[in-house]
Amino acid sequence: MTKHDANSLTIPNDWDRRGLPAWTYHSEAMFALERDKLFLTHWQVVGHVNDVADPGDWLGFDLLGERAVVMRGQDGVVRAFHNLCRHRGARVVDGEKGHCKGALVCPFHGWVYNLDGSLRGAAQPSSFGGLDRAQFGLKPIEMEIFHGFIFIRFFAGPQPSVAEMLAPYSADFAGYRSEGVLPLDMPHWATELPVNWKSVRDVDNEGYHVPMAHPALQDLYGRTYRDLHLDGGLNVSIGTFGDAPARRWSVKQYLAIAERQDWLPEHLQTTWTYYGLFPNAVFAFTPESVQFYQEIPISPGKTRVTGRIYRQPVESRRMKAARYLAYRIDRDTSAEDQQLSIWSNESMLSTAFEGFHLSDLEYGLKRHHDSLRDLMPVMRLPTAPPEAEIAARNAELISQSTAQG
Repeated sequence: MTKHDANSLTIPNDWDRRGLPAWTYHSEAMFALERDKLFLTHWQVVGHVNDVADPGDWLGFDLLGERAVVMRGQDGVVRAFHNLCRHRGARVVDGEKGHCKGALVCPFHGWVYNLDGSLRGAAQPSSFGGLDRAQFGLKPIEMEIFHGFIFIRFFAGPQPSVAEMLAPYSADFAGYRSEGVLPLDMPHWATELPVNWKSVRDVDNEGYHVPMAHPALQDLYGRTYRDLHLDGGLNVSIGTFGDAPARRWSVKQYLAIAERQDWLPEHLQTTWTYYGLFPNAVFAFTPESVQFYQEIPISPGKTRVTGRIYRQPVESRRMKAARYLAYRIDRDTSAEDQQLSIWSNESMLSTAFEGFHLSDLEYGLKRHHDSLRDLMPVMRLPTAPPEAEIAARNAELISQSTAQG
């Protein structure tokens, strides 16, 4: 039996309302398992093709001991490589983005790489004997571009292609013209929080808290907000604005200034939409702007929340002003979510904490937790195994599940 809530989300009549056990948020061994089974084997969004618009433009991306560089070659092709010189492993680029003219030069010993990753030459090549340059190019990383956004995956994993996962909403990405958006002339935003990455995602994966915790969003679209949760790790949230007068300054000004964009499909004209891709990325669209944000885990108790914001290539003065007001609303919302993440995460260290008891309006959070449990079934255990046994226990549970069919 199933039921439908006010957000048109199909929910079982009886379901396990518990979340992940508290120990999974603070265990070093669990975090190591997430590194290997989740983050390094699942797609991560790095940026947009217009972040690397010209040959020699590059983006850096670090994740849990792995380092990537995404670069546009002289032939116009965007490629992804491990950011390690093949000589001694130094970074061939350092930073979040930059530009190199014609070649990458390793700052350690001066090995030179072409923009397609091939080795042009080693410093003092005669000292290496018969060095075969063809065998020492930068190591490639699996990459996919979806409507302009660049995704990489350090190691092969269980997810299909990004295009397949986001197929149900490919038309929306096309409708927003995301392939042609341009980065804002400002650094991408980032902040570090003293929390486990799951606590950030737990807050973002449900709209039950919007009326209480996000007064601006409630003022903007709270009456129409709904969550949809699809198979394959895709979550979608939609809020339609303009159906009622606003009270808060930023929202009131936004509604007064925002213009209908005739180039947008009708169903996107007055909506803010959020597309969440398992495990840690969200794309947020308004009629004036596009952004993505994600959680980059650093340690069991530290997470870097970061993202990039983009605009349409042609925008009127009113559209630009509305984009700024949308940014103000989103900035306040992000600060509110960050505080909620901190409170939720620290509560799990209390002896009084007895776990989550989820509302039907938090069923999306349950779906996210289920995806984690499927990958790492040790998370189903209410009590933590000894740290040294967590990986082995997880492997044992996977083996048992496979044997049972």
